[in-house]
Amino acid sequence: MKEIGHKLNTAFIYLSIAVLTFIFGFFPEAVESYYSNLFYPLVSKIQRGISSIFPFAIGDFLYALLIIYAIINVIIFIRKTRKTKTEFAFFGLKCINFLLIIYISFKLLWGLNYSRPRINEQLQISDKPYSKEQLLKLNTFFLQKLDTLSKTIDTAVFNLTTQELENTAATAYNQLAEKQSFFRYKYMAVKPVTSSWLVSKTGIEGYYNPLSGEANINQRLPNFVLPFVTCHEIAHQIGVAKEDEANLVGYLTAIHSQNTQFQYSAYYHMFRYVLFEIRMKYPEDYNVIITKIPASVMANFKIEREFWAQYNGAMSVYMGKTFDKILKLNNQRKGIKSYQDIVLWLVNYHERELTVLN
Repeated sequence: MKEIGHKLNTAFIYLSIAVLTFIFGFFPEAVESYYSNLFYPLVSKIQRGISSIFPFAIGDFLYALLIIYAIINVIIFIRKTRKTKTEFAFFGLKCINFLLIIYISFKLLWGLNYSRPRINEQLQISDKPYSKEQLLKLNTFFLQKLDTLSKTIDTAVFNLTTQELENTAATAYNQLAEKQSFFRYKYMAVKPVTSSWLVSKTGIEGYYNPLSGEANINQRLPNFVLPFVTCHEIAHQIGVAKEDEANLVGYLTAIHSQNTQFQYSAYYHMFRYVLFEIRMKYPEDYNVIITKIPASVMANFKIEREFWAQYNGAMSVYMGKTFDKILKLNNQRKGIKSYQDIVLWLVNYHERELTVLN
């Protein structure tokens, strides 16, 4: 009974911390001041400083240890021949404590960034609604950028290593930081995922690991996709939690890079979102637009489609639904659809350039 009492007291302490952390998330300005600008930068730099020592994704190793620990404890409990009510209660409290520790760790190590004010406000990018004309002009803008860049680079021979992707992205971030300190990026930790096959099977391009502070990149992806994915995941490292906002930060970083491969990758990714938006809202215009897409861009669409066709299965659908729920639980009510919010900011960011387009 003493052990039960001890576990119960521990559960109460953990639950209290979890509730306080949850409530704190309802105060965006406080989160920004005390967590995102003070606590998180310190913790994340320590994490990345440690992670950078290892040549592999240490976060994946930590995930594996947690899973193994959980499985071992479940097996030990199941194998007990006699299970009393006290043992059931003890095991139940142990599980609750484990889950509470996971929740608290996630929130304190990174998750509270979901509650910070919108990043577009910090970057002074408006979120006013756009017109059909502006959306179609944005499409033309990206087509022109892609067409111009495709004449100077060969996307078929994109060959940046993980180290080169990391260094080039870090340089681009710190160049922007000279004008806006928000982009400052120190203590790099970009790693290839441990199992690119499994990650590809789940339909994931990359992910941030809150346990280690690492940005993990799926190196199995087509090469022209990787530069933007790298910038997107680094955005998570500097405290941008929401996916649409990480797209915005990653895009701004990549297009201001001096590396044309990064520029192309960013414009290519954003063109996909714009094209999808037009397809959903204005299908008649979409049918005309797809006939005007440069052959080089269409070739990359085909490469990417064929790549995902190799891995797309039931697990990809399941993981998509799971990720959607995770996003909704962390202040992204639209779930995966929040990725499309980037189009709104793109129109407003390029508003001046769109006005001069015919």
